[in-house]
Amino acid sequence: MKAALIRIGNSRGIRIPKVLLEQYRFDDEVELEPRQDHLVIRPATPARTGWDDAFRRMRKQGDDALFDEPSLSVTRWDTTEWEW
Repeated sequence: MKAALIRIGNSRGIRIPKVLLEQYRFDDEVELEPRQDHLVIRPATPARTGWDDAFRRMRKQGDDALFDEPSLSVTRWDTTEWEW
């Protein structure tokens, strides 16, 4: 995919298509990482930011049970066939 550089004052910028903004979760700010022969653009806020806090709150509220607990029962195959 090619994109034209556009003038923004003394700088240049690129327009990032909406589909890419959504796919890579770009918000109002991005992080730029210059490499030897290319430039990496990534979201300023990493994916899953805040998940640890959310999981702690779920645990505190008792809202962290598995939905499929009955299917986790040990079977004969688990005890006789499975090897690590």
